[in-house]
Amino acid sequence: FVRYLLREDSQVRIVNLDALTYAGSLENLSDLPGADRHTFVQGDILDGELVSRLIHEHQVDTIVHFAAETHVDRSILGPGQFIQTNIVGTFTLLEQARQAWINEKMLPLDQVRFHHVSTDEVYGTLRPEDPPFNETTPYAPRSPYAASKASSDHIVRAYGITYGLPVTITNCSNNYGPYQLPEKLIPLIILNAANGRPLPVYGDGKQIRDWLYVEDHCEAIRLVIERGTPGKTYDVGGDNQPYNI
Repeated sequence: FVRYLLREDSQVRIVNLDALTYAGSLENLSDLPGADRHTFVQGDILDGELVSRLIHEHQVDTIVHFAAETHVDRSILGPGQFIQTNIVGTFTLLEQARQAWINEKMLPLDQVRFHHVSTDEVYGTLRPEDPPFNETTPYAPRSPYAASKASSDHIVRAYGITYGLPVTITNCSNNYGPYQLPEKLIPLIILNAANGRPLPVYGDGKQIRDWLYVEDHCEAIRLVIERGTPGKTYDVGGDNQPYNI
């Protein structure tokens, strides 16, 4: 998203807050277009003082909240970090945005936006004969990861209703593309195949996923930030639903 936005918008300035966990790499930020308009800060979204300082120092008018623990299998083995990052971290960002934009009136409310990037996993699973998820599908998370993201969606929505914070949410399907960590299905299968290793398939491989190219997702997020209605949720998919196998 950083790379996409710097390329597409010559006026944008980005402050990039990242904890650099196992899934993060500064190599992904090499050779950025418009690198002088990008500021990298290593830190945790759970650090409210840091988040507040960055909002004020850089007069931040838009928060795009990607930060999340995302891998379902990891959430089953260690759910605690998912609760902290995905729920408490989201709350921390919302609180600091509320303090700066609503309590302190740092910027006019019609000029700010909190955008929360979520997942279609909050809706549960689809059978082959089921219609696709949509924005009114009831939540039915089935893993600690999905439950933590569902919780963060509800908190974001509540801040919009309770405090009038200008929020939008996107729930996207599975992404693929450059820079993706090889714990995810497509890069894992490609790397294993290229190196003559077994191809790990869960169960019979008949799980259905919708696959979305990452830059299409970035474009959708930008459209929602610029043209979406505050308080609304937008589902983003690729209309591309093969079996995993």
